[in-house]
Amino acid sequence: MILVVAGAVGAAFVAGVTGQILAMALIGSGLVILTGLVFMEVGLSEDRERARELRQASPPPSRRRLEPTRLPRRRGPRHER
Repeated sequence: MILVVAGAVGAAFVAGVTGQILAMALIGSGLVILTGLVFMEVGLSEDRERARELRQASPPPSRRRLEPTRLPRRRGPRHER
């Protein structure tokens, strides 16, 4: 939002092509950042909603200790490198 306002102010106070380029760059950047923040907030709210649904739908997982898996031993001659 600040970049959009800065672009508008820059266009008003800086004359010529420089003011136009400054305004386009600042306003464009501000709008792109603002759009990105809106999408990020929508995604985060969906993540919070999904987490809330998971907490309500399922009981907490049991805390069992996982044992390391052992690989079977290979049989046959060893190959030297």
